[in-house]
Amino acid sequence: MTIGPTLTTARLILRPPQHEDFDGFASMAQEEDTMRFIGGVAPRDAAWRGMASLAGSWALLGYGMFSVLRRDTGEWIGRMGPWRPGGKEGAWPGDEVGWGLKRSAMGQGFAAEGATAAIDWAFDHLGWKHVIHCIDKQNAPSIALAERLGSKREREDVELAPPFEMHKVDIYGQSKADWKARRRSA
Repeated sequence: MTIGPTLTTARLILRPPQHEDFDGFASMAQEEDTMRFIGGVAPRDAAWRGMASLAGSWALLGYGMFSVLRRDTGEWIGRMGPWRPGGKEGAWPGDEVGWGLKRSAMGQGFAAEGATAAIDWAFDHLGWKHVIHCIDKQNAPSIALAERLGSKREREDVELAPPFEMHKVDIYGQSKADWKARRRSA
């Protein structure tokens, strides 16, 4: 069952999570370096709840993070896309496009490629006027990606909603107008 769109880029397929993605979610949840800034290592049952939460977001809100698959192999390599836990304004610091890739997919430009498609989709189909990325100060690769995408640090030391309140993050973001202007000039 498909509950949302499928986006394709030169090397990726982004689509709502499906049952067959679970082994990928569970595998990534065991990668300590990967999970360091996105909730920590988690057992299979917690990975299932996380995946189900993303799929549920699609069913309830019409958007959520996409599963990311390589077009050439079909391999599940991560999740990224629009995210606003709680589904309403005020429950999260803003309309976020976030990302997380398996260690084996890092450093190959997949995050920038997929995040670009997800941001385009969020602005064009969700009507968002601004997008953010919640990033730990120690997460240098994600900070570099946010800046590569054109986002700037807007707020520091923001406390997230439960159950993430113990993690303070910096908020990077940009307006739809800035994103569109930058995309036109690229």
